[in-house]
Amino acid sequence: MERNYAIDFIKFFAILAVVIIHTFPSDNQLGYFILDNFARFAVPFFFAASGYLFGLKVINTPKSLAYFKKYTIKILKIYVTWFVFYMAYDVMKILLNAGNVSSELAKYLEGLTPLNLFYYGQGTSGYQLWFVISLVWSTVILYFFYRLKKIKLLLIIAFCLNLLGLFGQSYSIFDPLPVSTTRAALYISLFYTTLGFWFAFAKPNIRSLNKKTYFFWFFCFSALQFAEGYAFEKVLEAKHGEYFLSTIFLTVFLFSFALSSPQLGKGLFITRIGGNALGIYAIHVFFIDLNDMMFKKLGLEQSSHHLLLNIIDAFLVFTLSYLTYEAWGRILRFIKHKKGT
Repeated sequence: MERNYAIDFIKFFAILAVVIIHTFPSDNQLGYFILDNFARFAVPFFFAASGYLFGLKVINTPKSLAYFKKYTIKILKIYVTWFVFYMAYDVMKILLNAGNVSSELAKYLEGLTPLNLFYYGQGTSGYQLWFVISLVWSTVILYFFYRLKKIKLLLIIAFCLNLLGLFGQSYSIFDPLPVSTTRAALYISLFYTTLGFWFAFAKPNIRSLNKKTYFFWFFCFSALQFAEGYAFEKVLEAKHGEYFLSTIFLTVFLFSFALSSPQLGKGLFITRIGGNALGIYAIHVFFIDLNDMMFKKLGLEQSSHHLLLNIIDAFLVFTLSYLTYEAWGRILRFIKHKKGT
């Protein structure tokens, strides 16, 4: 099976986009809005890539159930590990900084509801972990429908749920969906993960079009996504959107571009970094918080940030996240090697 380097190459820009979203301020400046809106390609691409790579393994593995269990447990372990990490970090901050420790701890523990723990991935400062638990749920549902040989049916169902989820985003200005958030498995990750799986399952003739054509349409739908986001948030004064109708199309064309250019990024350092995107994703919020505390000590709170400080902030968070995860990976490999000998 030919390795697709382009997926990891694009993952580098996707994880960089996620860091930018989380470090740059959410204010009314048009420049920041454009940056935030364009960066919204990242999470759908991550889900599509995960579904595609999972699909390749499952479809080409005789013992697909064993692989499914191994893959799901691996992602679940990542989620549990980082959830415990952020919970311990939050409790430590409460113990060190809270005036009324018992009251603050009780309030914190109230947020750790079963729904937050097992579905939304909320309740700790590691708010980004919603992605990991959503991927677990999406994979479980996806494999169930795969065994039933109903992937096309799931794609249709997931597509409808994704459209429904828009009414928990900016489209809520028309008719709000009565749920706390649609940034969850059923509304976003299930569709994009299934979409990626479908690319592996159906094997559409991606290379029938020139890769430049796919990138051109990705760019066009990115512009349309900006127009869609601007119209809702700035003109209609709707809530800030995290994904849109146009996001579906830009993801399809970006992923098609990746599949049509499998050698893109081969041998590049940024492609290697992209291969560690999940680790960077999991830890980067921790470094965002540390950076915020450092800037506050220096009298440079985020509200006073200008573009240069935002760039420095994002660069520090990204670099520290990658180096820490890479170092931790080397330690684990060293331990395994020692055990093997």
